[in-house]
Amino acid sequence: MQPKKNPKADLSKNSSLYFVIGLSVILLISWQAIEWKTYEKDLYGYEALNVDDDDDEEVPITEQIKTPPPPPPPPPAPEVIEVVEDEEEVEETVIESTETDQEEIVEIVEVEEVEEDIDVPFAVIEDVPIYPGCEKVPKSQRRSCFQEQINKHIRKNFRYPEIAQEMGIQGRVYVQFVIAKDGAITNIRMRGPDKNLEKEAQRIISKLPQMTPGKQRGRAVRVPFSIPITFRLQ
Repeated sequence: MQPKKNPKADLSKNSSLYFVIGLSVILLISWQAIEWKTYEKDLYGYEALNVDDDDDEEVPITEQIKTPPPPPPPPPAPEVIEVVEDEEEVEETVIESTETDQEEIVEIVEVEEVEEDIDVPFAVIEDVPIYPGCEKVPKSQRRSCFQEQINKHIRKNFRYPEIAQEMGIQGRVYVQFVIAKDGAITNIRMRGPDKNLEKEAQRIISKLPQMTPGKQRGRAVRVPFSIPITFRLQ
């Protein structure tokens, strides 16, 4: 059986191709519609600004006023010389001299030296105090002679206090005294374990004889001296 239509006139032959082409055209139109951008038109637009015209500021030319210099001072008035006649007496100013006359008496003020009480330790004094009986000893041995005589005096006058013996008190009393400028014993001070022992040490030292005072640079001075006294029970 033969077909009724001509195959060349069959419209459905390429329908799928046309469909794809049409679909592609529609997609392209849709994509262009979506991506289409519109801008508002600037009413003012862009204009070039000429900045050079605004920066150049015209400065008005002013005239500098010159002040004239001050006028020179007037010349000094001429000195008026007064003419005095020979007959008129003119009083003269007499200037007295401030220098003293050679005949004036110059008062001389003498300054007296005040001797100060200086304490020179026994260990460093130049001339040690001389204990009675050490006058004939050489100067280099007077220091040891002084100490020996002090120890002999303590042993000779030593007496143990009965109250301290009954209470069993013993110990060492440190005694310090000063040999004055006249050789007398002064300023006796004690430090020990008991008052009874201190009183006995004071009694022993107060019995020391008067000595020849110590000298420093040929002048009598005060000489402090210290010695321990030991109280020990047998």
